[in-house]
Amino acid sequence: MDARFDPYAGLWRRLLADPWFVIGASLAAVLALLLLLSPWLSLHDPHDMTHVPFAPPSASHWLGVNDGGMDVFAELLAGLRNTLAFGLITGTAGLALGILFGLTSAWFRGWVDQVLMRVADLLLAIPAVMILILLAAFYRPSPWVLALVLALLAWPTSARLIRSQALGLKNRPHIAAARQMGGSSAYLIGRHMMPELFPLYLIAFAAKVRMAVFMEASLSFLGLFDPTRKSLGRTISDALPFYYLDIWWYWLLPPILLLTLLIMAFTFLAVSLERFFDPRLRAAWAG
Repeated sequence: MDARFDPYAGLWRRLLADPWFVIGASLAAVLALLLLLSPWLSLHDPHDMTHVPFAPPSASHWLGVNDGGMDVFAELLAGLRNTLAFGLITGTAGLALGILFGLTSAWFRGWVDQVLMRVADLLLAIPAVMILILLAAFYRPSPWVLALVLALLAWPTSARLIRSQALGLKNRPHIAAARQMGGSSAYLIGRHMMPELFPLYLIAFAAKVRMAVFMEASLSFLGLFDPTRKSLGRTISDALPFYYLDIWWYWLLPPILLLTLLIMAFTFLAVSLERFFDPRLRAAWAG
């Protein structure tokens, strides 16, 4: 991107100096590293039920064994992988729809803008959690189908953010000049507008992943997914009835801490990115 037309030039260095961004990025990096190393860290199959139930932590079972004879640490890694995958799928699909509809609405305006924004208003009024609970309870779709449904319900927030900034961007001199030289709408949107709004995509993506992770953990905790599917929410649900035993610290506490760190990582990233790259907040922060 040409630095002359980059409204965010110089902010990346300041972003790296923001402690909240550093904390969020560090937490995300540690969790990503944990997942990358999980094939070597996990000593057991998370579905293997041949171990002694309620066995305490040991060299072969780092976090002990649950009531079903499954290794807790292996179950924890599998749950982290599934929970994060749900969040990433929802975040990616929701952001893609937000970019598509936000840029289309800003560029064409008129009836296209009216239709897309009224659909966005309608979706914002629908409680996504109730739709997902009903779908999961009555139809039992796969988690990935529910992730895509959540993305279909979650795109309006990012679309509105992108649209609001794209409305001002489309009237800038370099885009007006490219339009006068015969550039097509697809070329101008893809070559100029889409890349220049990139920081806003980071905000929307981090916020959507955070929301989807919490949603997936909640649905798993309620038992609305396949009971054999590992999830942080499911692990918490399975361990909760045994909270009164002294096994709570190695079975119940780890998934709670891991889920908390996962949500905190994307919360810090979303807040710090919005603080730096949303023009409405950037001016207030600079002041």
